[in-house]
Amino acid sequence: MELEAMYQKLGVSPRVYAYGQRVLERLRGRFEEIDQTAEYNQGKVLAAMQENRLAANHFAATTGYGYDDEGRDNLERIYAGVFHTEAALVRPQITCGTHALAVALSANLLPGDELLSPVGAPYDTLEEVIGIRESTCSLKEYGVTYAQADLLPGGGFNFDAIRAAINGRTKLITIQRSKGYATRPTFSVAQIGELIAFCRSVKPDVKIMVDNCYGEFVETAEPSDVGADLVVGSLIKNPGGGLAPIGGYICGTKACVDRCAYRLSAPGLGQEVGANLGLMPALYQGFFLAPTVTAGALKGAIFAANLYEPLGFPCVPGAAEDRHDIIQAVTLGSREAMVAFCKGIQAAAPVDSYVTPEPWAMPGYDSEVIMAAGAFVQGSSIELSADGPIRPPYAVYFQGGLTWQHAKLGILLSLQKLTDAGLVSADYDS
Repeated sequence: MELEAMYQKLGVSPRVYAYGQRVLERLRGRFEEIDQTAEYNQGKVLAAMQENRLAANHFAATTGYGYDDEGRDNLERIYAGVFHTEAALVRPQITCGTHALAVALSANLLPGDELLSPVGAPYDTLEEVIGIRESTCSLKEYGVTYAQADLLPGGGFNFDAIRAAINGRTKLITIQRSKGYATRPTFSVAQIGELIAFCRSVKPDVKIMVDNCYGEFVETAEPSDVGADLVVGSLIKNPGGGLAPIGGYICGTKACVDRCAYRLSAPGLGQEVGANLGLMPALYQGFFLAPTVTAGALKGAIFAANLYEPLGFPCVPGAAEDRHDIIQAVTLGSREAMVAFCKGIQAAAPVDSYVTPEPWAMPGYDSEVIMAAGAFVQGSSIELSADGPIRPPYAVYFQGGLTWQHAKLGILLSLQKLTDAGLVSADYDS
């Protein structure tokens, strides 16, 4: 068969390919549902672009201060339209998702305020932003305290603990939608809405921010549709569609977004400054493609769980579970298995496919991290990638793939490397 021969050329054995095809046959119906969601979200993005009269002049490059940058300003109106918010801040000057979150937090918290996470510990890189791990310029250093309500053992919200944690100094509540480097469930938009409603029933004036990284366009609604004051993410994840070379977004109420703009630039300047540096075509077109690209990555995540779970590797989400982000956690049980998995992902890359990923002390993390990513945009996790901290339970976090076909190849090659290393004990020939 011609297609099977191509997979063999790319390093996938007939045995692994045949197993993957059997798994794929069971997923046709779920993939159709994902395509329907993508179609709806494509319409949502298109409508916002049309309503804001996107034109060729909006692609013009600006430099220097960026005063009167209509392309930049219109992109922000389009983001606000898609996320159904009063305002948006979408800038290449926001370097990553952690930077966007740091801007939003530091802009909307003052000395003496308290930040509350009702969903357990935050993602590793936010620990230094908050001051859980000591760091220069952390929120803690500026007099902002932090409180946390851990999730219940099954991953649900502990409403009694949340109620007890909310107090007179609780100014902002941060909800991390995706799992990060944890094996808890990702929260659906409906679950986030339930949590927001509960927090507001305890303290009506509290501000609520959602870290939306990896979740954009997975559902037809976003956290801003269920009451979030701020929704924050990275352009080198879902909304950049693989074309954005840098950037982040903050969508929300005008009052909160204005503060973020002042924090990003300077008081009195806000959104008036910040040249687009010729990036507008990539940011606009990437956002246009984002629903389809996200759908491909989502198919890859579901395929990975259905490939690995029957072989005895615990997966979060499970093979049959609903999806609310593009990340697939696979618990591999050993350092060696994590390395083998990541070697397969790297071998499937269009860029640096010949490189061997090795664990290293990555800035912002308290343990060694292994990362596999041969991407057109460095660090882009909407492109095919896998990473994870080298610590028990030795879970690897797979995400991305600008096309479903590329995601499929990467997953099959990861299984091939595990098989070649003798790290798969289950028989998958039948």
